[in-house]
Parts: sequence; structure tokens; C-alpha cells
Amino acid sequence: MTNIISEMTPNEQKIQSRIDRFFGQINLSKMLLQCNFYKESGIHCATVLKELFSLVFYGQNLYRTLYMKNKDMSFKKNTAYRFLNASRFNWERLLLLIMTRLISSVDRLTGNHRESVLILDDSLFSRNRSKKVELLAKVFDHTTHKFFKGFRMLTLGWSDGNTFLPISFNLLSSAKDENVLWEAKTVDKRTLAYKRRERARQSTTDVLIAMLHAAKDIPARFVLFDSWFTLPKTVIRVKKENRDVIGMIRTTEKIHYKYQEKWQNVKSIYQNLESPLDPKTPIIGSVCVKIREDKVSPVDEFVDARIVFIKDRRSENWLALLCTDLSVSEEEVVRIYGKRWDIEVFFKVCKSYLALAKEFQGRSYDMQVAATSIVFLRYAMLAMESRYATDDRTIGELFYYLREELADIKLSQSLMLMVDALREVLKKLPLLSQEMANQIMTAFLNTIPLPLKQKLLLCA
Repeated sequence: MTNIISEMTPNEQKIQSRIDRFFGQINLSKMLLQCNFYKESGIHCATVLKELFSLVFYGQNLYRTLYMKNKDMSFKKNTAYRFLNASRFNWERLLLLIMTRLISSVDRLTGNHRESVLILDDSLFSRNRSKKVELLAKVFDHTTHKFFKGFRMLTLGWSDGNTFLPISFNLLSSAKDENVLWEAKTVDKRTLAYKRRERARQSTTDVLIAMLHAAKDIPARFVLFDSWFTLPKTVIRVKKENRDVIGMIRTTEKIHYKYQEKWQNVKSIYQNLESPLDPKTPIIGSVCVKIREDKVSPVDEFVDARIVFIKDRRSENWLALLCTDLSVSEEEVVRIYGKRWDIEVFFKVCKSYLALAKEFQGRSYDMQVAATSIVFLRYAMLAMESRYATDDRTIGELFYYLREELADIKLSQSLMLMVDALREVLKKLPLLSQEMANQIMTAFLNTIPLPLKQKLLLCA
């Protein structure tokens, strides 16, 4: 920024120091040169990126900052839009290089007995009010079950249970011409711009595998999917990338697994499952099955997998998780899959607080990629700041060896989960009124040791 320090408020100084530390940590200028970011003259690319990156943290947006002639910006409107629309800038590689460096620094804080994972999911990138954005398409949102104008933002992220970092993304249009509302501009087929637009219309599975292949050096054994991606064909292709899969299974009759020498759907397998010895356990049971990529696949290409059936806490139904590593216990499968929620938190934060798909309203596809990359970098900075604030092992080598690593779930959170479960059980008892249930809970909390009670109050 062009402001001198004395003109900035204490809060702005603190924000700026955090941003400077983040870009210094990743060695931004060197990263930009490796990803074809350069200008023949004028403002340096690192300066433009840093100022665009900082806007949301000061409560500003690009339109007001540029058109209101804000003196805080060191460049004008044309510089900003040329930077965001430049098709030669390799934003995908920049994001991957930065996240690889950050993951390397975070992964050393995680013990070998705990699994780091890759999480893949998609979310709606809405441009519902737009008309002439490149490759704009009618996209089905499986959350609201409605069609919107925009893209499917297919995202790959890494998590160790405490810190989530987005590795890569692709803004997917539609493979069907009738669903594409505005065609892409004509570009040279040898350029990055052409490859970027071509990838936007490929099948989800092909793009998914390409993203995993690009992240082959990221340390993670498992890839976590929700039910939209846990299909036998996809699972086997991921397995060929030397990654194991843990994913939720669709309860449909169209997908079959080989169990007891017969190809059966998951509902039939559940009906043949023995009742659990302990009816109170959330895990109903598990079976070992084989999956195939398609019906003509030879027997030697079948993949062994385990299906774990668990109770659905929200209803009386059941859920099924598939894991391709048979050595992992049922409890461990459920625990590892719980890390998938990190990407849902990531989507919520990006859309609600980091101005995803709202800040830069350009029409070129390259600008959509640039704006999304900046948002992902903002989240990465916040994730690293959160880790620095909670993990003493990040302070230095002495603390690294003397302090314990962060747990997946803290003691206070575990206690709160048990208290909530007890409260729900009391509410369901027909002979107890709401007042009596509250009295029992109060008496219970008053009888537990004071240190545990204090932890519960802090967590609540």
C-alpha cells in the first residue's frame, strides 16, 4: 500500500503486517516468476496482487476503490483489469506451488499415527445475474435442487484434521452445448487459455483425476468423497493414482457390489447384515466387497473394498461408507471421514466472508479463474493464522519438541458432545417433561468436577 504507517489505524497496521508476513512466507515474487507472471513495464505483479488480495480485509471492493478514485491504490482501473484478464498468467500452478509449500510446513506438525487427507467436492459458483460471461452455463445445484446460471466449482483440498488448505479448483461449465449460455472466445490451441477453456467442458471424472495427478506430491493417503463422487468407476481410477478412497455410498439400486459371490446393491447387502452385538453403538456393521469399473472389466481388475454401515443420527435410517483400505478399522473409517466437513466450512467462509463470485464481475473466463484464486489465497492466509494462534509447535523448534500436537477433537468438545447426547436422550423420554429434563441436566452438571465443568462452560 502507498499509505505511510502513521496514517493507518492500529487495526489496519495489524492486518497489513499479517498480509506481509504471509506473502513473505511463501516468497511471492519468486512464485510469480515461476508461473509466468510478468509485466514489461509499470506496477509490479506482486504489488497488484497484494493490493487486490487485501481489499476484502479492509471492507472494500474493486469497483468502489477504483471508480471512487481511492488514493490507497497504487494503480488505476486499466491496470487491475489487465492483470485479472491476462490469459498467460498460470493461476492454477501458482495456487498449487503456494499450497504445496504451506502444506509442507503444516504436515511436519502432524504425527505419523494420524492421517492427512485430500478432500474433493463441488459447489455452486453463481453468476445468476450475468448474461455474457464466457462458458456461462445452466448448472444444477444439488443442495437446493434447482438450476442456476454459473459454474460448478470443483475443488481439491488438503486437511490434517485441524487446518484445511485448498490445493486446486476448476470452474466447470457444461459438456452439453444446449446448457452453455455464452460460448468461449476463440484462442490459440497452443496456449494456456485454450487448455483452461477445454478443461471446463470435460467430464467431472476426467478433471478430478487430472487434479489428483497434479497433486501427486501432496502427502495424503486417503481421498474423501461425498455420495455424488463415490462411484465404482471413479473409485477405481483414484486407486490407480495410488490413493485410497473413503466416501459415502448412494443408497440406490443401480450400483452393484460383489458380496457373497453375487452382484448386489447396497440395500440388499444391508438386509443380509447381521444385527450388531451392542445396539447402542453407532456402527451397525461392515462387509468386504469387490467393485469393478464396468461390467466388462476382467476379474483381475476388481478392487477390494469395505462397506461400513452406521446409524443416521438425524433419522432412523442408515448410512454407508466405502473404504478401499481393508486394514483400517470401522471406527477409524468413520473418524477419518469426519474430516470431510472441513471443505464445507471452506465453501461457507469463501462465499459469506471472502467475496467469492461477488467481488470481480468480469466477463472473461480467465478473470473468473483469477478472482477465485485470490479468494483461495485469502482463505489460506486465514487458515495459517488460525494454526499459528492455536498450535504452540509453530513457534519454534523448542516448542515443536516439547508441546503435544493438536488433537482432531479437543477434550472440551468431546465432553460437550456427550452432554448434548444426554440432553437429547432425556428429551425423548415420554415420562419426563421439559422442565424435569432441565432439572436433571442441572443436577448432573453440578455434580461433575469443577475443572470439567469449567471446560464445558467455555465450550458452550
